[in-house]
Amino acid sequence: MKTYILAALAAFFISLLFCFVLIPLLRRFKAGQNILVYVKEHKSKSGTPTMGGLAFVAAALLAAFLFVKKAERTFVLTAVIGLAYMSVGLFDDFLKRKHKENMGLRAWQKFAFQTSIAVFAGIYCLRTGLTKLNIPFWNITIEIGWWILPLAVFVFLATVNAVNLTDGLDGLAAGTSVPFFTALGILIAMQSDGKAIPTLCFCLTGALLAYLLFNVSPASVFMGDTGSLALGGFAACIGVFTGNALYIAIVGIAFVFSVVSVIVQVAYFKATGGKRVFLMAPVHHHFQEKGYSETKISYAYFIITLLAGAACIAAAI
Repeated sequence: MKTYILAALAAFFISLLFCFVLIPLLRRFKAGQNILVYVKEHKSKSGTPTMGGLAFVAAALLAAFLFVKKAERTFVLTAVIGLAYMSVGLFDDFLKRKHKENMGLRAWQKFAFQTSIAVFAGIYCLRTGLTKLNIPFWNITIEIGWWILPLAVFVFLATVNAVNLTDGLDGLAAGTSVPFFTALGILIAMQSDGKAIPTLCFCLTGALLAYLLFNVSPASVFMGDTGSLALGGFAACIGVFTGNALYIAIVGIAFVFSVVSVIVQVAYFKATGGKRVFLMAPVHHHFQEKGYSETKISYAYFIITLLAGAACIAAAI
């Protein structure tokens, strides 16, 4: 546990340094966020620097590689996939800045990339025997064989888009990700002797905590798709490769709220000819329309994730 704490602290201070350096650069290059016109509460945020995910992703990976003595193949692949997602998000953010509107890559382009990575991850699991699935609260493990392939595709698509949709308020996605990766790190450390993946989890926690100093309301920087796609990619990799895919939906219940609220809103809107379940989706915007502050909503998401993670850990002891 000492190594995990030191790794998290190292990631925190590296991320802090990277944020101090990166944010002025983003302002200088006018890498500001284009705000969606229908979110009227966010008008004042227009021009806030985005692509802040560069800082915490780079810090987490640097710290992880410093503390992981043996960089096993699964750990390296997780880092590569996380970087790949970050790169796609970075390109998406760049296109938004270039076109000066909130439209980057097309939906089908993101979907094609996410699906190809998911299929690759599933094939990797098949070839390396990572085909076991841990069942939450029952403390049992089952062998699912080739079913890991469709499971990987579903988990990657669901997780990456859920985290991306949650990134809509100051401190929301990052604040939710802190207890999420902390809980996954503890669970995986309890399950196996391998230290590489738990170290990465705790490094992500430390790096995100530093980033939150600049991202809580009112935010000085946004993570952008650069950060949210990377976080989703890391979460999916860690869950699938360690047999903890089902824990993503439980510990990440707040992320699930986001994606389910959008699905329900769209389906109900089409079925009823224009009626809505929520004032706005994802659901965090509904709460905002109800008058709750961004800080309260982000704090509630943090607490929900913390409690869900604590319940999973307690059941696993």
